Amino acid sequence: MDPTLTPLTAISPVDGRYRKSTERLSAFFSEAVLIKYRLMVEVEYFIALCELPLPQLTALNGTPATVLRQIYTDFSLSDARRVKDIEKTTNHDVKAVEYFLKEKFDQLQLASFKEFIHFGLTSQDINNTALPYGLKKGWLEVVKPVLIEVIDALTDKARRWKDIPMLARTHGQPASPTRTGKEIYVFVERLNRQLALLDAVPFTAKFGGATGNFNAHAVAYPEFDWFAFADRFLREQLGLVRSRNTTQIEHYDNLAAFCDTLKRINTILIDLARDAWSYISLDYFKQQIKAGEIGSSAMPHKVNPIDFENAEGNLGVANALFAHLSAKLPVSRLQRDLTDSTVTRNIGVPLAHTLIALKSLLRGLNKLILNEEVIRRDLRNNWAVVAEAIQTVLRREGYPEPYEALKALTRTHTRIDQGEITEFIQSLDVADEVNSELLGITPENYIGVCEF
Repeated sequence: MDPTLTPLTAISPVDGRYRKSTERLSAFFSEAVLIKYRLMVEVEYFIALCELPLPQLTALNGTPATVLRQIYTDFSLSDARRVKDIEKTTNHDVKAVEYFLKEKFDQLQLASFKEFIHFGLTSQDINNTALPYGLKKGWLEVVKPVLIEVIDALTDKARRWKDIPMLARTHGQPASPTRTGKEIYVFVERLNRQLALLDAVPFTAKFGGATGNFNAHAVAYPEFDWFAFADRFLREQLGLVRSRNTTQIEHYDNLAAFCDTLKRINTILIDLARDAWSYISLDYFKQQIKAGEIGSSAMPHKVNPIDFENAEGNLGVANALFAHLSAKLPVSRLQRDLTDSTVTRNIGVPLAHTLIALKSLLRGLNKLILNEEVIRRDLRNNWAVVAEAIQTVLRREGYPEPYEALKALTRTHTRIDQGEITEFIQSLDVADEVNSELLGITPENYIGVCEF
């Protein structure tokens, strides 16, 4: 079989079956893009040294920054292949980028300045800036907007169905009625609160030399404030927050917080997917039928809730990876080991599974049709659920042991209908106005209040 990588030959479904859903993420997490971001950091760092300026770089004033920036803005797949060719010799991915950049300096007739490429840096000053830069862009430009679409879709349905009564179920059993829209809005509120927490997590980067202390910078140029330089460089050029005291690597605490919070968001979405699945199984929701689509290979009548099932599965895979990332990355032996390297390369994978799930949820939510007839019929078949309302009013009136009286009436394993409830109310020794109040309570109007 042809070994060429295509959606049909990819090992991972992220790049195979689900490529159409995830292809935008390749612009932020592919190997070629990682090389490009490393190159960008190197170039921007060199420009920043020129602007400082280092005395040896003052002669470069005639070389505009735009010329240097074209090295990474015009970066191509053939350039990436050249870097990988260099890496075959260096066996070091960041050093390969440095040598590639030096080749470009030679072509620009800047050979006399090329030893200031990667000046005083370690590979992690590059990796631990390129990684959060790509993560920030991939999250903000691709994944977060789809999450917001899901929240918006939920908000729309919650508002449209705000006043539709619905039988609640606690422990799977009929319980006091609720509002269909409010039950959906529960997820809106949960997601918005967690998204606010996620928005508060900064995208941090490490930039401080071999062991985080600017040893090489300080010995070569003790007159400069390298802390202030690095803070400004990351903030202004890359939009990142610098972790000021580090070992050789970023400690990844904020990346762990990002993974943990997104994992929590995904857990809420799993809860949503399962509830939607359950309401479909109860026939509270129907799904729009798409011409030509097949639900079951054997049973022609079926319209399966596959979008919610797909979402649940992909969210589970994403969360397993997020859990590993957040547990492993903040742990490194002494000033560093290499266990973070392989792990961080996978940061785009759980985001891809999350994106697949979000798009599946959107499809599923957009297919939902409220089956109000079944919802109201279910309420009418469960008159026992007004027992809470009746006993609460009786408590207010000082009636003796109202809970016990309603328990005796309703906890019998037999269906209680409107007639039996009416007969019970009329047997109570209460004032006429209280009697009328109780008779006015139904499963369809006993839905409380809500605000959103």
